[in-house]
Amino acid sequence: MDIYHIVKRPLVTEKGTHQAGQRLDKTRTMPARGGAYTFEVHPKASKPQIREAVEKIYNVKVLTVRTANHTGKTRRVRMSRGKTSDWKKAVVVLGADSHIDLF
Repeated sequence: MDIYHIVKRPLVTEKGTHQAGQRLDKTRTMPARGGAYTFEVHPKASKPQIREAVEKIYNVKVLTVRTANHTGKTRRVRMSRGKTSDWKKAVVVLGADSHIDLF
C-alpha cells in the first residue's frame, strides 16, 4: 500500500486543534512530547504503516500511534435504509521538536 493511500486526510476539529497545540515537558517516567494530530486512515493500515507514512509525508518524528475503528451509521432516505461508510481514525503523537503546520 502506498503511503499516500494510507493517510487519507487530516481531521481538523475543535478537539483535534486543542490537542495539537498541547506540549508536555519531560517527567521522570515520560519523555517530552509534542502535540497529538488526528488523521483519517485506510481501514486496513497498521500502526507501523501509519507511523512510517506520517513520518515520510510530514517529515516529523512520531512517538506513538493510537487507532480507532468507527462503524458507519444507519441512515434512512425516504422508504429505504442505507449505511454510511466504516472508517478508521489515527491519533499520532509527535516528538517534542516536531510540528505539523496544517492545524
